[in-house]
Amino acid sequence: MYRQLTASARSRLQLARKLAERNIPEHVAKEVLDRFEEARLINDADFADMWVRNRSQTRKLAKGALRRELSEKGVDQETAAAALEQISDADEEAAARSLVERKLRPGTNLADRAERDKTTRRLASMLARKGYQPSQAFRIVSEVLDDRAASGA
Repeated sequence: MYRQLTASARSRLQLARKLAERNIPEHVAKEVLDRFEEARLINDADFADMWVRNRSQTRKLAKGALRRELSEKGVDQETAAAALEQISDADEEAAARSLVERKLRPGTNLADRAERDKTTRRLASMLARKGYQPSQAFRIVSEVLDDRAASGA
């Protein structure tokens, strides 16, 4: 169990699942996890903060996707909401913009309406998979494409 703690931060639910996989009786697992919490070896709030910081920076995930992931990891809604407060709407939008700019293929003919529509759908779908709202995704993609077309790149 200590190896689980040293490999990477884990939520209480993740550790409970690991103990269940190893056929540890539920009452023993609860006692072990309670002791870990008392010793501050596990803390869902710290885990959520770390998870949000890491996943938003490395994967450029939106708050919606991060909230869903935290829920899957067993973090309660209140703790997840507190962790998600570290990401401002401006930061989230800037991350989406940089992602779209990075994924926009060079040489894309934005003057061709069919090509522009195809590019818009591809990039907006990519943002949607990362948890961005469809309206936000289409707006950001449209703005980036307009900027690119205006600059002539």
